[in-house]
Amino acid sequence: MGSEKRFFLSLDNAAKIYPAVRTKKWSNIFRLSVTLTEPIDPKLLQSALNVTVKRFPSVAMGLRRGFFWYRLEEIDKAPQVIPDGPYPCSGMTRAEVRKCAFRVLYKGNRIAVEFFHVLTDGNGGLIFLKTLTAEYLSQKNGVKIPFEMGVYDRAEEPKESEFEDSFLKNNGAVSKSRREKDSYRLHGTGTDGFLYLTTGIVNLEEVLNVSKQHHVTLTVLLVSAMIYSVMKIQDGETTLKRRQKPVKVLIPVNLRNYFDSNSMRNFVLYITPGIEANTGEFTFDEIVQLIHHQMKLQLTEKQMRMRITANVKAEKNYFIKKLPLFIKNIGLKIIYASVGERKSCLTLSNLGAVSIPEQMESFVERFDFNLGVQLKSVNNCGILSYKNHMYINMIRSIEEPKLEDSFFSVLADMGIGVTVEKNRKE
Repeated sequence: MGSEKRFFLSLDNAAKIYPAVRTKKWSNIFRLSVTLTEPIDPKLLQSALNVTVKRFPSVAMGLRRGFFWYRLEEIDKAPQVIPDGPYPCSGMTRAEVRKCAFRVLYKGNRIAVEFFHVLTDGNGGLIFLKTLTAEYLSQKNGVKIPFEMGVYDRAEEPKESEFEDSFLKNNGAVSKSRREKDSYRLHGTGTDGFLYLTTGIVNLEEVLNVSKQHHVTLTVLLVSAMIYSVMKIQDGETTLKRRQKPVKVLIPVNLRNYFDSNSMRNFVLYITPGIEANTGEFTFDEIVQLIHHQMKLQLTEKQMRMRITANVKAEKNYFIKKLPLFIKNIGLKIIYASVGERKSCLTLSNLGAVSIPEQMESFVERFDFNLGVQLKSVNNCGILSYKNHMYINMIRSIEEPKLEDSFFSVLADMGIGVTVEKNRKE
């Protein structure tokens, strides 16, 4: 960083579609944030960021356009930390992404980092945030924090494996078709660009107990509750069952759980479990069992490898590789319009339980994970847990809070208490 010779990276397999489908008003952004026990000092946060970016050269990048593909280029220096606004995950302009494809924001006691998805996924982003927070606390409070639980040594040289495109490494011989039915889509009255954020805070033990009662994982329970909530919305709009569409939710899968990878880049694929709503009435218990078995069948190393192979096969196609970027972009836009968002009604991404070194715990109140809305999907949901609480962040680009109201009502009906926070237009 700052040297005469710039460091470049090709986009990883998952990242290649994001620049192509970006528009003036939308880009694929996600946010990770930490709330501390004291107000943030912007000068110290800037100092901590200046140190942290040197440890993560694959994150400290801007997006550049080449003749055949986009690529990432090392930035000259850390971006300036900025005050946070009234809502998360606002779009990044071409100029902003070219200069730096992530940003660091602060407000009150909160530090937030927002990433354009070309850089990394939620797992890599969480490591960056934890390490930035550790550096900030070290500078502010003089606390010595061990390099563990996703906190990296800022003085250490990055490992070569952190730059790896793990999709290419785990490519197989047999691919899996990506054909599937379109899903029902949520809709409503568009806003003037404002994004509404509703956060449901639940007791982690309560929701774990309910998932144990159903003999399923916590994620299966939450996905089932979301599908049940959307099903009820569609029931209210289309009373004739045979005319209803499938209700499916997109679930990001951390492939590091199936393959050996220390990559700081994207290494996530997606599954879309759901129900065929037009086949009849579904009880919540029926949905839970269906989603449980669907996810069991899909979440295996062999199934994931076939999905990886399908994506890599397209990237390695000789004729595609030789096409100029502007033609590739047209093709990627067509593919995204036909399959990118039409196969699910929203994304539900659960990063799981966040753990940090014991020396940080007295300074940290909570973590949050926010997904931006998609290009046409008007709702999204990011979830994580910290200590005794789970934070369910639901974002929308429409005026009507129908999904949030339905989803939190379903949780309440299961005996799960929900404390709700909402942002407001300033």
